[in-house]
Amino acid sequence: MSLRIDRGLFKYDFIDNHAILCVPVDADVKEIRKRYLKIARHLHPDSGVIHTEKEKKLANELLSKLVNPAYETLSVERTRAEYIIVLSQMGKRLVQESASLELHSDLAKQLAASPNIDHLYKSAIAKIGETQYDSLQQVIPIIAQISELNLVYLMRSAGKALSAPPPVAQPINSTKPQPNPADAPPPPPAPPKEDPTVEQYLRRAQSLIDKNQFAPAKVELQDALKIAPKNSRCHSMLGFVYLKQNQLKMAKIHLDNALKLDPNDETALAWKPKIDKVLAQQSGGSHSNGTANSGQKQPDKSSGGLFGGLFGGKKK
Repeated sequence: MSLRIDRGLFKYDFIDNHAILCVPVDADVKEIRKRYLKIARHLHPDSGVIHTEKEKKLANELLSKLVNPAYETLSVERTRAEYIIVLSQMGKRLVQESASLELHSDLAKQLAASPNIDHLYKSAIAKIGETQYDSLQQVIPIIAQISELNLVYLMRSAGKALSAPPPVAQPINSTKPQPNPADAPPPPPAPPKEDPTVEQYLRRAQSLIDKNQFAPAKVELQDALKIAPKNSRCHSMLGFVYLKQNQLKMAKIHLDNALKLDPNDETALAWKPKIDKVLAQQSGGSHSNGTANSGQKQPDKSSGGLFGGLFGGKKK
């Protein structure tokens, strides 16, 4: 199946990433991410809606050649800012060429003549998005139709509805203490090439872990597991994140899952025995009999406690 599109903004040698994801051209990053996750889950081979080998091959091609690149462009601040600038310039160019534009779909023609362009445009995008990837054979014509709507909207609004994302504030003090290398998990091996969606989540999660930003890293890994629940690396990294958040039981669950899926997972092999030891000590202390063991010394939970012992606290 050819992925070539020659209608709408694509006609101007421009890749219409908004049409590929079926989001309005003024959609924010949160809306784009939500839409991408929905498409990625639908196209994933384990989704349950794709059955034949031919469908799986086509779904993977759509995901790797269209959907993933579109999301990469619109979710990264630098590339998104550059893209929005080009898109705004495209709107101004279309105004100058409006007399020679040829529209194919009735919906695009209706939008070109509508007095209430914003409402009709966004409601049309939302409706098309409900079934955009249901029929894989019809995805390319549907993307072309959406791109025609984007073309008309840009022409009518002349790019005024678009704005580049705000710049990220630079840190004032660059002498922030660096994370202790001993606390960091082993560097992850390269995720499998046949699953680029999970690879993106792992890369973002590892970057957040390196900065000790464990809460957003956990969100990235949980989203990854929704798409690929049997990915051992996702489980081991999530186990490490729970470990750093003092949630040892949750850490143990995910590290156990990682080892079941890959007995050689380095992160799980490094941390699971330590967690098992600490949980065993906690269990033993909570079930000790006060009269029978009154002479026994209880584990000292000072100086960082049991969790502190895992990360370099003084051993008692």
